[in-house]
Parts: sequence; C-alpha cells; structure tokens
Amino acid sequence: MSETTTSPSTEPFVRVCSLDELPSVGAAAADIGGRIVSIVRTADGDVHAVDDTCTHANVSLSEGELDGCTLECWLHGSRFDLRTGDPSGPPATTPIAVHTVKIEGDDVYVALSQEN
Repeated sequence: MSETTTSPSTEPFVRVCSLDELPSVGAAAADIGGRIVSIVRTADGDVHAVDDTCTHANVSLSEGELDGCTLECWLHGSRFDLRTGDPSGPPATTPIAVHTVKIEGDDVYVALSQEN
C-alpha cells in the first residue's frame, strides 16, 4: 500500500479505519470531526480522501463509481480527480477538497485540509 499525500495540511492526522474496512476497490464514507469524507482505494492500491459531497448536487460521492483515479457522482455523472479534486466532467465546475492520507501498518490516517 502506498502513501498518498495530495494536499498539504497543518491539521493533525486522525485514524479513520483499517485497510480491511475499506472495499478492495471503491469508496466508503467516514465522519471525521463532523466532516463527511470519502475514503477511496483505487485498483492500484492507493488510498485517497476527498470531501464526500458532490459540489453540483449535494449528494454522497462515496456511492458513486470509481474509474482509475476518478470518482463519478451517481446522480448526474459529475467526475472528480481524486488527486486534485478538480472536476473532470460536467455538470460540476467546482472542485472538491482533497485531504492528506497516510498509511501506517494496516491503519488509514487522514489530515483534513482547510478547503471547504
């Protein structure tokens, strides 16, 4: 499992789950201090964390489809790059926040970014 550090953060890391609690490929929602985040494991084994709410339709992204490093919203098909948060397909035009992930042993830790 590789470590993913996609967004600098001054916030402390919080243990979110173990790797065994994640789907082998896909997303799961987690509540980190009242902020709902999608924890996503890609087919290549990388783990990413992004805000769970689609910026277009205010629905959960963790219920969407994963295609490589792109998470697609299940409602209208907006697509977001897990590394940058940038929308790569309409109708969304606003990025989602990306959070820093580190893996220690079998544990997944996330440091929330200051982005909303």
